[in-house]
Amino acid sequence: MTQRPFIATPVLAALVLIALAFPFALPNTAQAADREITKITGDLYRFKNKFHFSVFLVTPEGVIATDPINKDAAAWLKAEIAKRFGKEIRYVIYSHDHRDHIAGGEVFAETATVVAHQNAKAAIVGEKRPTAVPTVTFSDRMTVELGGKRVELTYVGPSHSNNMIVMNFPEERVLFLVDLVSPGRVPYKNLSDSYFPGWIDALKKVEAIDFDILAPGHGPMAKKSEITSQRQYLEELYAAVLSGIQAGKTLDELKASVTMVKYKSWGMYKDWRPLNIEGVYSRIQAHRRGN
Repeated sequence: MTQRPFIATPVLAALVLIALAFPFALPNTAQAADREITKITGDLYRFKNKFHFSVFLVTPEGVIATDPINKDAAAWLKAEIAKRFGKEIRYVIYSHDHRDHIAGGEVFAETATVVAHQNAKAAIVGEKRPTAVPTVTFSDRMTVELGGKRVELTYVGPSHSNNMIVMNFPEERVLFLVDLVSPGRVPYKNLSDSYFPGWIDALKKVEAIDFDILAPGHGPMAKKSEITSQRQYLEELYAAVLSGIQAGKTLDELKASVTMVKYKSWGMYKDWRPLNIEGVYSRIQAHRRGN
């Protein structure tokens, strides 16, 4: 078969010339999709940066923000809040000390009071996290009020980190919770920087809080019942691994026998279930008494 020669039309030729002259003229749609602001309810909004989420509350006197995520994300959010609402950020609250959620706090620090659990401040300073050091800390509970609105902060104990707090917006009936629960997905890999059975105890404390909507740090919005589902998963996982260790099973044997098949429809079940077992196994072995 004889191929027909390619003939550039005047329009096509013009487009090619524009693309060569201005290679970055087209909008970066991938980056635009990576970041967005959506309304949860009332004056409470959710900020997405790739796979991380935080929330912020708009009040007549300014904004209460939460995890900045990273410096670039924080700068984008600060500019968007100023453009959309004409407000400055007056408080920024850290969920815990882990860098992937609280880096970039210095972007907000010029106008905001930085709040965190007292253990988080120690970790931020001691491990030189790239963020603003908290100026206000607390031990068990604290309420932040601004412009007639409030958020209630609760320390849930050693769980995922030793400084995790949850943030309840009572008027909106929404709870912002990071890393302790990712709706419809098994916990992250080998449960790094975690405490057991403290994590289970933390979820029981969260279940006792009065709210309806869960806004997690990862994954989709969910109902409060998701907390119970994840607590049950961790209880069953912990009990199975502990029982296996007491019976003398090796880690490889536990990975084969602790199937958690009831949760096979959850995201990352196949890849992360063995790592979940590994994480619980290592923590039980580190803390259990010998025979």
